[in-house]
Amino acid sequence: MSETPAPPPRSRLALWLPLVLFAGLFALFVHGLLRPADTNVVSAFVGNPLPAFDLPAATPARPGLATAAFRTGKPKLLNIFASWCVPCAAEAPQLDTLARAGVEIDGVAIHDRPDDLARFLATNGNPYAAIGRDDMRKVQLAIGSSGVPETFVIDGHGVIRYQHIGDIRPDDVPMLLDRLKSAGVQ
Repeated sequence: MSETPAPPPRSRLALWLPLVLFAGLFALFVHGLLRPADTNVVSAFVGNPLPAFDLPAATPARPGLATAAFRTGKPKLLNIFASWCVPCAAEAPQLDTLARAGVEIDGVAIHDRPDDLARFLATNGNPYAAIGRDDMRKVQLAIGSSGVPETFVIDGHGVIRYQHIGDIRPDDVPMLLDRLKSAGVQ
């Protein structure tokens, strides 16, 4: 009677390889969970001039807005907002604080109806020197804004120096004032 040949001995590496791979993947997963997320979004538009635009007035109470308004030698804020945007209403007190501090703020109203915009400004205040109407979101997209609200620090030569994504919160006000100050030194 013949004996069945014994299976070849397995190498130690073949026995431990699945466990080592699992441990490595598990360690990578835990590292990703424990590492704090970087919430800063670096815009490709920062450092570039504003694209050319000329928007009609969004409300009779303020003039429209054109690129030339940002080439006066003085830094400004450009706020992208809409009456239908809840975070835009939440940031209104901070915009008022900035305006009272002497900051010139121009706005671009996105896809807004004049009556809705008038109600929004009457309820939340109007810190804007000028408000352009961007019904087709062309300017919004041309400057790299993907939503509302967003605020840009523009230096006196019309160059984007900072992009703030989301609503301005009370603790953002000093930072924006500092960024405006440094934009004036360019």
